[in-house]
Amino acid sequence: MIARACFIALFSAVTIAVYGQQPVDEIRKSIYFGGGSYYIDEEQIREVNEWLDSIPNLLEKYEIHLISHTDPLGGREFNEMLSRMRSAAVQSILTQRMIPENRITVKDWGLDNPVYSNDTHEGRQMNRRVDIILYPVIF
Repeated sequence: MIARACFIALFSAVTIAVYGQQPVDEIRKSIYFGGGSYYIDEEQIREVNEWLDSIPNLLEKYEIHLISHTDPLGGREFNEMLSRMRSAAVQSILTQRMIPENRITVKDWGLDNPVYSNDTHEGRQMNRRVDIILYPVIF
């Protein structure tokens, strides 16, 4: 029953390719932060751990990427540092789960390449995040 639930959760999170040679879409989980903060609350840590538990053979089947973003408040230098601190905080969660550091690729965008508009409060909140992206390993 648990294996079936894990399969359903994984299936709903991934678009399955029609043929074996086509790439499968990534699986993504975002962790959100308060302004100027790299603190991850216990609820988000629990959610990440449950999400990781639902992915069978994680290290054999996926490349792990952390993509860190900030809003532009505070300037470039501050946001570059904040972006690094956020990705390090998320990487710490993963390494505590026995995922080797050398299996995690990190890209700190800082205030560059925002996905959401920084012209609104809501957009800035959505840009304060680290995306954990799992890309399928294609053999």
